[in-house]
Amino acid sequence: MKFIETIKNIFKIEELRKRIVYTVALLLVYRLGCFIVLPGIDASMLATLQSNSNQGLVGLLNMFSGGAFGNASIFALGVMPYISASIVIQLLGVFVPYFRKLQMEGESGRKKMNQMTRVLTIIVICIQAPAYLASIHSQIPAEAFVAVRNLGWSGFVFNLVSTLILMSGSMFVMWLGERITDRGIGNGISIIIMIGIVARLPYALMAEITEKVTTTNGGVILLIIELVIWFFVIVAAIALVQAVRKVPVQYAKRVIGNRQYGGVRQYIPLKINAAGVMPIIFAQALMLFPILFSRWDATRGLAATLGNYTGFWYNFLFALMVIIFTYFYTAVTVNPTMMAEDMKRNGGFIPGVKPGKKTVEYLDSIMSRVTLPGSIALAFIAILPALAMILGVSNSFASFYGGTSLLILVGVVLDTLQQVEGYLLMRHYDGLMKTGRLSGRSGM
Repeated sequence: MKFIETIKNIFKIEELRKRIVYTVALLLVYRLGCFIVLPGIDASMLATLQSNSNQGLVGLLNMFSGGAFGNASIFALGVMPYISASIVIQLLGVFVPYFRKLQMEGESGRKKMNQMTRVLTIIVICIQAPAYLASIHSQIPAEAFVAVRNLGWSGFVFNLVSTLILMSGSMFVMWLGERITDRGIGNGISIIIMIGIVARLPYALMAEITEKVTTTNGGVILLIIELVIWFFVIVAAIALVQAVRKVPVQYAKRVIGNRQYGGVRQYIPLKINAAGVMPIIFAQALMLFPILFSRWDATRGLAATLGNYTGFWYNFLFALMVIIFTYFYTAVTVNPTMMAEDMKRNGGFIPGVKPGKKTVEYLDSIMSRVTLPGSIALAFIAILPALAMILGVSNSFASFYGGTSLLILVGVVLDTLQQVEGYLLMRHYDGLMKTGRLSGRSGM
């Protein structure tokens, strides 16, 4: 009854109702585009491409694009070029003084960086689109290219037209994400990625249920155990995403006119997993390099060992790289010096710690300590799909036991729920949960 009442309250708020409907409409447009094949390609001959699009880094790209990568769709590149450009601009904001200055200019600086991100996205597309088309040519038979065969197009004309379509499709997906952010329920790019992942879940779950139900030697019991374990893995992922270390900050009292400002204690929430899913993405990309050693007889055994997805050395090296990249990405994105300067500028200080250099050292030491358990937990979640496959879970369903899929789902769902709950509390309705609170939610 509480849940039904909350749903009714959500649709009573006109602005929130319009935003939800607008978001759903744009997501339907995106999902429709994921099944529109590039002009000139026979869709009935894509079986090889689709089967190869579930492995390694290609599988990650296919997941981010909601299956469009394996369908040779006009949205095949999806939001990956935009994500790549965003990461580059974010890293430049750490290492290049000009970009660091733009970050500190507020809204005007953010607009300039967004424009640079769009331009860089086009450059990335111009590199990725020909590479994707070359991959298609190598994986599907020549008879699949209807335009080249029937319309008399040359290979150059086909590649040029397809590149322009892929570029337009990717920019259109990016525009959809921005519209969802501005006029929908926010986090447009993240929601588009999440929808692509969720679209694969029903098929994977039904395949797992069918496989276990048709098994006579206790398949139903195994299925129940799998679902129970999956539930606790989701709970653990939620705890990892929301876990923070609160650092107390005291602000000095200031009297302006007849009013007193400051004099209250607030907290800086330092996330245990400040790097999100980026360490797993970087590590997965690097784990493709051992495949290159399979070309030579002397290193073929090493390539087979490091390329075994469920093998010990693959997962050990994968987990180790996730831990290393977690520290690296946290160091890049979390800047204790900037936090200390902002506190000093606003008259704030950490009780018992001197402002300036001592505050920077204190924040840096805390981040180093909380990042260690966070990185270990992230590495464990990263290798959970492999462990699930070893224990008998099907490959398609095992990918939801951890890794990038689970963390993106949990993170985006929590952010969206926080957005909806903000509207409910602002209109004096009860929140989404009777007890507990979402990260960032005001106390009740």
